[in-house]
Amino acid sequence: MKIHEYQGKEILKRFGVTVPRGMMALTHEEAEAAAKGLFDSGATGVVVKAQIHAGGRGKGGGVKIAKSVAEASEIAGRMLGMKLVTHQTGPEGRIVRRLLVEETLPIEKELYLGILVDRGEGKPVFMASAAGGMEIEQVAAERPEAILKQYIDPGMGLEPFQARKIAFALGLSGAQVNPAVKFLTSLYRAFLETDASLVEINPFITTTDGRIFALDAKMNFDDNALFRHPDIRDLRDITEEDPLEVEASKHSLNYIKLDGNVGCMVNGAGLAMSTMDIIKCAGGMPANFLDVGGGASAEQVANAFEILLSDKNVRAVLINIFGGILRVDTLATGVVEAAKKTHIQLPIVLRLEGTNVEEGKKILKESGLNFTIAETMKDAADKVVAAARS
Repeated sequence: MKIHEYQGKEILKRFGVTVPRGMMALTHEEAEAAAKGLFDSGATGVVVKAQIHAGGRGKGGGVKIAKSVAEASEIAGRMLGMKLVTHQTGPEGRIVRRLLVEETLPIEKELYLGILVDRGEGKPVFMASAAGGMEIEQVAAERPEAILKQYIDPGMGLEPFQARKIAFALGLSGAQVNPAVKFLTSLYRAFLETDASLVEINPFITTTDGRIFALDAKMNFDDNALFRHPDIRDLRDITEEDPLEVEASKHSLNYIKLDGNVGCMVNGAGLAMSTMDIIKCAGGMPANFLDVGGGASAEQVANAFEILLSDKNVRAVLINIFGGILRVDTLATGVVEAAKKTHIQLPIVLRLEGTNVEEGKKILKESGLNFTIAETMKDAADKVVAAARS
């Protein structure tokens, strides 16, 4: 689960991470009041930042500096409701519904900090770079030596010597090292105690008067751990998510929209990946990743089918099921129910193996509906790609 920058900063502040003073605004009037409060308390300028779940906001016009309350008010009026397009939103962009108005700071250096789980190592890794404010993916590709990686033993946590190593690698002054150690330790504690999957501060800044701040904050959380954090779960903003993905989550389905025209329904993430691969090998493009899970009911399968068909780009559907806990006859029953309910006209190709496979095929054949049953994955991929083209 993703959250907005202002929400991430509120969480980090609770753990002792220093962030600029700021306030979220939903309206032009709230943004003006926030700016006035900051100027009245000594700020020399404010920055108005669009709050969407995507990076690259500054390049897209979603981050603007104001030198007066009137200017901040004018910027907020223009920014709220705008469609912000960045390299991460795609050409469809995102509508700006919230703003963060916060104080400007006298920046000396822009640095990078990030914590995530390295699946290969089975450990959290703290990443740091002096190339802050840039696209870290570009830095990693072009200058991998510019990124320091510090692996953290889960049983020990971030140790002081590791925090000092990061501080020195970033080129911080002697007077900044101890505050930086505290900052880094607090950041790791926030990552650990919130069950985050990613914490990214880009940029992490030093100021001309020697202070350090998280000027930006990105936090993602492990969905499987949200039951432990109802306060974080409540921060979810479904207006920032694809409507079909939101609908799928209501039925405990895993759905991700893609750019192709072949709808995919599978049971299991590994099977989903291989199904998308074989569609590509057959010359097609998958329209989605839809995993109904190992123990889906006929009702869940029917819901999954309706979600697939809600994507207007889908021209044919491939259902690739290996029946284990999810029996093939249960899947077939759900598919028939959904097909009758939605009056489906699109070609549907099925590749079925596993528990009760013959019973499942019998249900499909006796339904009177136009299903194509393939014998192998390659056969299924060839048939569904041909159907999508025709």
